[in-house]
Amino acid sequence: MNWAAIDPTILGLPLLAGLLVLLTHVPLGMQVLERGIVFIDLAIAQIAGLGVITANALGWADSGLGVQMAALSAALLGAALLSWTERRLAHQQEALIGVLFVLAACLGILLLAGNPHGGEKLKDLLVGQILWVGWREIGWLFGATALVLLGMRLGVVQRWGRFGFYALFAVAVTASVQLVGVYLVFSSLIVPALATRRSNASSRLALAHAVGAGGFVLGLLLSALFDLPAGALIVCTIAACGLLAASARAQLRS
Repeated sequence: MNWAAIDPTILGLPLLAGLLVLLTHVPLGMQVLERGIVFIDLAIAQIAGLGVITANALGWADSGLGVQMAALSAALLGAALLSWTERRLAHQQEALIGVLFVLAACLGILLLAGNPHGGEKLKDLLVGQILWVGWREIGWLFGATALVLLGMRLGVVQRWGRFGFYALFAVAVTASVQLVGVYLVFSSLIVPALATRRSNASSRLALAHAVGAGGFVLGLLLSALFDLPAGALIVCTIAACGLLAASARAQLRS
Protein backbone atom coordinates (compact mmCIF):
# COMPACT_ATOMS: atom_id res chain seq x y z
CA MET A 1 0.00 0.00 0.00
CA ASN A 2 1.55 3.27 -1.14
CA TRP A 3 -0.02 6.30 0.53
CA ALA A 4 2.44 8.62 -1.19
CA ALA A 5 0.82 7.73 -4.53
CA ILE A 6 -2.31 9.67 -3.56
CA ASP A 7 -1.16 12.86 -5.23
CA PRO A 8 -3.76 15.44 -6.33
CA THR A 9 -1.45 16.59 -9.12
CA ILE A 10 -1.57 13.05 -10.55
CA LEU A 11 -5.17 12.07 -9.80
CA GLY A 12 -6.76 15.49 -10.36
CA LEU A 13 -6.98 15.35 -14.17
CA PRO A 14 -8.23 11.74 -14.30
CA LEU A 15 -10.94 12.65 -11.79
CA LEU A 16 -11.89 15.73 -13.82
CA ALA A 17 -12.12 13.55 -16.92
CA GLY A 18 -14.37 11.11 -15.08
CA LEU A 19 -16.69 13.85 -13.86
CA LEU A 20 -16.95 15.31 -17.38
CA VAL A 21 -17.81 11.85 -18.73
CA LEU A 22 -20.57 11.49 -16.13
CA LEU A 23 -22.16 14.84 -17.08
CA THR A 24 -23.31 13.36 -20.40
CA HIS A 25 -23.33 9.64 -19.71
CA VAL A 26 -25.66 9.70 -16.71
CA PRO A 27 -28.64 11.37 -18.48
CA LEU A 28 -27.96 9.43 -21.69
CA GLY A 29 -27.84 6.20 -19.70
CA MET A 30 -31.29 6.94 -18.30
CA GLN A 31 -32.64 7.34 -21.83
CA VAL A 32 -30.94 4.11 -22.87
CA LEU A 33 -32.76 2.21 -20.11
CA GLU A 34 -36.07 3.83 -21.04
CA ARG A 35 -35.62 2.85 -24.69
CA GLY A 36 -34.62 -0.71 -23.78
CA ILE A 37 -31.40 -0.64 -25.85
CA VAL A 38 -28.89 -1.31 -23.10
CA PHE A 39 -26.03 -2.46 -25.31
CA ILE A 40 -26.05 0.52 -27.66
CA ASP A 41 -23.21 2.06 -25.63
CA LEU A 42 -20.99 -0.96 -26.18
CA ALA A 43 -21.76 -0.96 -29.91
CA ILE A 44 -21.19 2.77 -30.47
CA ALA A 45 -18.08 2.75 -28.28
CA GLN A 46 -16.68 -0.19 -30.20
CA ILE A 47 -17.45 1.48 -33.54
CA ALA A 48 -15.72 4.68 -32.39
CA GLY A 49 -12.80 2.53 -31.31
CA LEU A 50 -12.75 0.95 -34.75
CA GLY A 51 -12.44 4.44 -36.20
CA VAL A 52 -9.41 5.05 -33.96
CA ILE A 53 -7.83 1.73 -34.97
CA THR A 54 -8.42 2.49 -38.64
CA ALA A 55 -6.83 5.92 -38.29
CA ASN A 56 -3.83 4.38 -36.52
CA ALA A 57 -3.51 1.79 -39.29
CA LEU A 58 -3.31 4.68 -41.75
CA GLY A 59 -0.43 6.14 -39.77
CA TRP A 60 -2.27 9.05 -38.17
CA ALA A 61 -1.06 10.37 -34.80
CA ASP A 62 -2.91 8.98 -31.78
CA SER A 63 -3.97 12.36 -30.40
CA GLY A 64 -4.32 14.28 -33.66
CA LEU A 65 -7.41 15.84 -35.17
CA GLY A 66 -7.55 13.14 -37.85
CA VAL A 67 -8.02 10.39 -35.27
CA GLN A 68 -10.75 12.36 -33.51
CA MET A 69 -12.59 12.91 -36.79
CA ALA A 70 -12.19 9.26 -37.77
CA ALA A 71 -13.66 8.12 -34.45
CA LEU A 72 -16.52 10.61 -34.65
CA SER A 73 -17.29 9.78 -38.28
CA ALA A 74 -17.38 6.06 -37.51
CA ALA A 75 -19.63 6.64 -34.50
CA LEU A 76 -22.02 8.86 -36.46
CA LEU A 77 -22.23 6.28 -39.26
CA GLY A 78 -23.06 3.67 -36.62
CA ALA A 79 -25.65 6.04 -35.16
CA ALA A 80 -27.25 6.54 -38.57
CA LEU A 81 -27.36 2.79 -39.17
CA LEU A 82 -28.92 2.09 -35.77
CA SER A 83 -31.45 4.88 -36.30
CA TRP A 84 -32.45 3.24 -39.59
CA THR A 85 -32.69 -0.26 -38.10
CA GLU A 86 -34.79 1.02 -35.18
CA ARG A 87 -37.23 2.51 -37.66
CA ARG A 88 -37.38 -0.58 -39.89
CA LEU A 89 -36.62 -3.48 -37.53
CA ALA A 90 -37.54 -2.23 -34.08
CA HIS A 91 -38.29 -5.68 -32.65
CA GLN A 92 -34.81 -6.92 -33.58
CA GLN A 93 -32.97 -3.75 -32.53
CA GLU A 94 -31.21 -5.15 -29.45
CA ALA A 95 -30.02 -8.20 -31.39
CA LEU A 96 -28.78 -6.01 -34.25
CA ILE A 97 -26.90 -3.82 -31.77
CA GLY A 98 -25.16 -6.93 -30.47
CA VAL A 99 -24.25 -8.05 -33.98
CA LEU A 100 -22.86 -4.61 -34.80
CA PHE A 101 -20.75 -4.67 -31.63
CA VAL A 102 -19.27 -8.07 -32.47
CA LEU A 103 -18.54 -7.04 -36.08
CA ALA A 104 -16.81 -3.82 -35.00
CA ALA A 105 -14.76 -5.73 -32.40
CA CYS A 106 -13.67 -8.38 -34.90
CA LEU A 107 -12.80 -5.82 -37.58
CA GLY A 108 -10.66 -4.03 -35.00
CA ILE A 109 -8.84 -7.28 -34.16
CA LEU A 110 -8.21 -7.95 -37.86
CA LEU A 111 -6.79 -4.45 -38.38
CA LEU A 112 -4.48 -4.91 -35.38
CA ALA A 113 -3.34 -8.40 -36.44
CA GLY A 114 -0.16 -7.14 -38.10
CA ASN A 115 0.61 -4.52 -35.44
CA PRO A 116 3.34 -5.57 -32.95
CA HIS A 117 1.65 -3.37 -30.36
CA GLY A 118 -1.85 -4.55 -31.27
CA GLY A 119 -2.51 -6.28 -27.97
CA GLU A 120 -1.61 -3.16 -26.01
CA LYS A 121 -3.78 -0.95 -28.24
CA LEU A 122 -6.71 -3.34 -27.86
CA LYS A 123 -6.31 -3.32 -24.07
CA ASP A 124 -6.23 0.50 -24.06
CA LEU A 125 -9.43 0.55 -26.10
CA LEU A 126 -11.21 -1.75 -23.65
CA VAL A 127 -10.01 -0.47 -20.26
CA GLY A 128 -8.74 2.97 -21.27
CA GLN A 129 -5.77 4.90 -19.95
CA ILE A 130 -7.44 7.45 -17.74
CA LEU A 131 -4.38 7.96 -15.53
CA TRP A 132 -2.46 9.36 -18.50
CA VAL A 133 -5.03 11.96 -19.49
CA GLY A 134 -3.60 15.43 -20.14
CA TRP A 135 -4.97 18.89 -20.70
CA ARG A 136 -5.21 18.28 -24.46
CA GLU A 137 -7.54 15.33 -23.90
CA ILE A 138 -9.48 17.29 -21.28
CA GLY A 139 -9.98 20.01 -23.88
CA TRP A 140 -11.43 17.55 -26.43
CA LEU A 141 -13.66 16.02 -23.77
CA PHE A 142 -14.85 19.39 -22.47
CA GLY A 143 -15.78 20.53 -25.97
CA ALA A 144 -17.72 17.35 -26.70
CA THR A 145 -19.43 17.48 -23.30
CA ALA A 146 -20.51 21.09 -23.86
CA LEU A 147 -21.81 20.21 -27.34
CA VAL A 148 -23.85 17.26 -26.06
CA LEU A 149 -25.29 19.18 -23.12
CA LEU A 150 -26.19 22.07 -25.45
CA GLY A 151 -27.89 19.60 -27.78
CA MET A 152 -29.93 18.23 -24.88
CA ARG A 153 -30.83 21.74 -23.80
CA LEU A 154 -31.98 22.68 -27.31
CA GLY A 155 -34.09 19.54 -27.61
CA VAL A 156 -32.16 17.84 -30.39
CA VAL A 157 -33.76 14.48 -29.53
CA GLN A 158 -37.25 15.97 -29.70
CA ARG A 159 -36.51 17.80 -32.96
CA TRP A 160 -34.60 15.05 -34.81
CA GLY A 161 -36.14 11.97 -33.21
CA ARG A 162 -34.17 8.73 -33.28
CA PHE A 163 -31.17 10.10 -35.14
CA GLY A 164 -30.95 13.06 -32.75
CA PHE A 165 -30.59 10.70 -29.82
CA TYR A 166 -28.11 8.42 -31.59
CA ALA A 167 -26.05 11.39 -32.84
CA LEU A 168 -25.73 12.93 -29.36
CA PHE A 169 -24.87 9.51 -28.04
CA ALA A 170 -22.18 9.07 -30.70
CA VAL A 171 -20.54 12.41 -29.89
CA ALA A 172 -20.52 11.69 -26.13
CA VAL A 173 -19.14 8.17 -26.49
CA THR A 174 -16.51 9.16 -29.08
CA ALA A 175 -15.05 11.69 -26.66
CA SER A 176 -14.99 9.31 -23.71
CA VAL A 177 -14.03 5.93 -25.14
CA GLN A 178 -10.47 7.00 -26.00
CA LEU A 179 -9.87 8.11 -22.42
CA VAL A 180 -11.75 5.67 -20.24
CA GLY A 181 -12.25 2.67 -22.54
CA VAL A 182 -15.26 0.65 -23.67
CA TYR A 183 -15.89 -1.04 -20.31
CA LEU A 184 -15.91 2.18 -18.30
CA VAL A 185 -18.12 3.90 -20.89
CA PHE A 186 -20.66 1.11 -20.42
CA SER A 187 -20.43 1.28 -16.62
CA SER A 188 -20.75 5.08 -16.53
CA LEU A 189 -23.86 4.95 -18.69
CA ILE A 190 -25.71 1.99 -17.23
CA VAL A 191 -24.77 1.46 -13.57
CA PRO A 192 -25.75 4.89 -12.14
CA ALA A 193 -28.98 4.90 -14.17
CA LEU A 194 -29.83 1.34 -13.16
CA ALA A 195 -28.99 1.84 -9.49
CA THR A 196 -31.33 4.85 -9.25
CA ARG A 197 -34.13 3.59 -11.48
CA ARG A 198 -36.66 3.44 -8.63
CA SER A 199 -35.66 6.80 -7.13
CA ASN A 200 -37.84 9.89 -7.18
CA ALA A 201 -37.64 11.78 -10.46
CA SER A 202 -36.68 15.00 -8.66
CA SER A 203 -33.59 13.50 -7.02
CA ARG A 204 -32.66 10.72 -9.42
CA LEU A 205 -30.23 12.66 -11.61
CA ALA A 206 -28.26 14.02 -8.65
CA LEU A 207 -28.15 10.60 -6.99
CA ALA A 208 -26.99 8.94 -10.20
CA HIS A 209 -24.19 11.49 -10.56
CA ALA A 210 -23.21 10.83 -6.94
CA VAL A 211 -23.02 7.08 -7.61
CA GLY A 212 -20.77 7.63 -10.64
CA ALA A 213 -18.59 10.25 -8.94
CA GLY A 214 -18.18 8.05 -5.87
CA GLY A 215 -17.08 5.19 -8.09
CA PHE A 216 -14.48 7.33 -9.87
CA VAL A 217 -13.08 8.78 -6.64
CA LEU A 218 -12.88 5.43 -4.87
CA GLY A 219 -11.47 3.65 -7.92
CA LEU A 220 -8.74 6.22 -8.51
CA LEU A 221 -7.74 6.18 -4.83
CA LEU A 222 -7.57 2.39 -4.66
CA SER A 223 -5.71 2.26 -7.96
CA ALA A 224 -3.05 4.61 -6.61
CA LEU A 225 -2.82 2.84 -3.25
CA PHE A 226 -2.47 -0.69 -4.60
CA ASP A 227 -0.95 0.07 -8.03
CA LEU A 228 -3.79 -1.62 -9.92
CA PRO A 229 -5.19 -0.78 -13.39
CA ALA A 230 -7.38 2.29 -12.90
CA GLY A 231 -9.99 1.64 -15.60
CA ALA A 232 -10.83 -1.89 -14.51
CA LEU A 233 -10.87 -0.92 -10.84
CA ILE A 234 -13.17 2.07 -11.43
CA VAL A 235 -15.64 -0.24 -13.20
CA CYS A 236 -15.70 -2.37 -10.05
CA THR A 237 -16.08 0.59 -7.67
CA ILE A 238 -18.89 2.15 -9.73
CA ALA A 239 -20.68 -1.20 -9.57
CA ALA A 240 -20.09 -1.34 -5.79
CA CYS A 241 -21.41 2.23 -5.33
CA GLY A 242 -24.41 1.39 -7.50
CA LEU A 243 -25.18 -1.70 -5.43
CA LEU A 244 -24.82 0.28 -2.21
CA ALA A 245 -27.15 3.01 -3.47
CA ALA A 246 -29.76 0.50 -4.66
CA SER A 247 -29.58 -1.42 -1.36
CA ALA A 248 -29.92 1.77 0.68
CA ARG A 249 -32.91 2.79 -1.41
CA ALA A 250 -34.53 -0.61 -0.88
CA GLN A 251 -33.98 -0.36 2.87
CA LEU A 252 -35.60 3.09 2.98
CA ARG A 253 -38.59 1.84 0.99
CA SER A 254 -39.09 -1.12 3.30
